[in-house]
Amino acid sequence: MKIAEITESVTQVWSRKGSKLARKYRCTSGSRKGRIVSKPSTCTAPKNLKRSTALKKTRRLKASKIGIKSSRTKKTNPWSKKVRRLNRTSPRSRKRIR
Repeated sequence: MKIAEITESVTQVWSRKGSKLARKYRCTSGSRKGRIVSKPSTCTAPKNLKRSTALKKTRRLKASKIGIKSSRTKKTNPWSKKVRRLNRTSPRSRKRIR
């Protein structure tokens, strides 16, 4: 696999890492399409089915609790607000996409 193949299937985004900002990648293709990962090579890596099913089960059980906590964090945490502002596309870049 070539580096160009990996970098084509991701877009860079900002993310929180504690009280700091971190550069991460959103997968635009592959089995992890839409997921934010720390390394672009993760998007095309094979899935671990055991971990995948365990995570799905956890999400089903704790969905409402996670939703409430994450919405509260996104509204109040200053770093989350900064990440939201950084990840918004500017009007100039939106014109180029169309």
